[in-house]
Amino acid sequence: MSMAAMTTATSGDDLRRKKHVPAVIERRVEPWLHFVAGGLGGMIGAVATSPLDVLRTQQQLYGTVTLQGTQPQPNIMVRSVYPLIRTGGFLKEIYLREGIKGWYAGLGPALAGIIPARAIQFFTYGNGKRILTQWNDGRETPLVQLSAAGLAAVVTTTATSPIWMVKTRMQIQRGKYTSSLSCLRSIIQKEGIMGLYKGTSASYLGASESAIQWMIYERLKHFMSLRRSREPGTRKHGKTASDWFEYFGAAASAKLLASLASYPHEVLRTRLRQPPDANGMVKYKGLVHSAKIIYLEEGVRGFYGGLTPHLLRTVPNAAIMFLAYELVIYYFGTAPKTH
Repeated sequence: MSMAAMTTATSGDDLRRKKHVPAVIERRVEPWLHFVAGGLGGMIGAVATSPLDVLRTQQQLYGTVTLQGTQPQPNIMVRSVYPLIRTGGFLKEIYLREGIKGWYAGLGPALAGIIPARAIQFFTYGNGKRILTQWNDGRETPLVQLSAAGLAAVVTTTATSPIWMVKTRMQIQRGKYTSSLSCLRSIIQKEGIMGLYKGTSASYLGASESAIQWMIYERLKHFMSLRRSREPGTRKHGKTASDWFEYFGAAASAKLLASLASYPHEVLRTRLRQPPDANGMVKYKGLVHSAKIIYLEEGVRGFYGGLTPHLLRTVPNAAIMFLAYELVIYYFGTAPKTH
């Protein structure tokens, strides 16, 4: 490191001490606490947004279809809310066709995947960030956060891909399988062990979304921390309801921006997990091949099928999950020592 860079870093540290800027992580967190907090948040979010997850999967697989008798109106106000109206219409159709159970198709394997997936993700990210920060001379930079997020995404995807395959098959072939176990056996018998990992390449591509989301969230938390440092008495009284609402909003904003930037991988992953036809033929073979077919048959819009229900599900899901995580960390973490 050059003398100028060392001087700049030292000046930044001095400025931080003078302003008494609190660290982003305000509690000493045991490694296992990341695991528990992530799993709990993932479970709550999944149950709350399951109907939209079912709808998203169907629209990603079959594309978007305009409801009969429901057409966009020329009025700009109507056009702005039309996606929400159409999403509500699709949910109503699922309910009328399959009942309340249709909204929760695949929830069992989803929870079996989401709980360990989020637990692994938060565990890997929290501890990976701590280790990388130590290697970086104690400085938690955006690059450290980005690297930890990428590592967490890869580890989580590799560990839970078979569960997501079972979940997707049960959602798009409802009634064919009596249980998650029967679905698992069917995939292995017909497609082999590697059949459980179809779409994993697209999931690795989606690691960028997780990395972007974490980095934006951490930056927003940092700015919130700077603002709180200027408010007298904040340290004495701990976090307020306003702080928790800000965490909720920061998580929602981070997920929204990350999803918009990387959504096509979601469609590619779902198509790659589509089962073979009656003749055993597979339509989508690999990322590039799938992208070509979607573009030729559906155009650019095909890469954004199910975007509205996806955002309606994942944005509040992420907000709930991250808020639950922060609450567990705050109330069960070890308070920093005061001098």
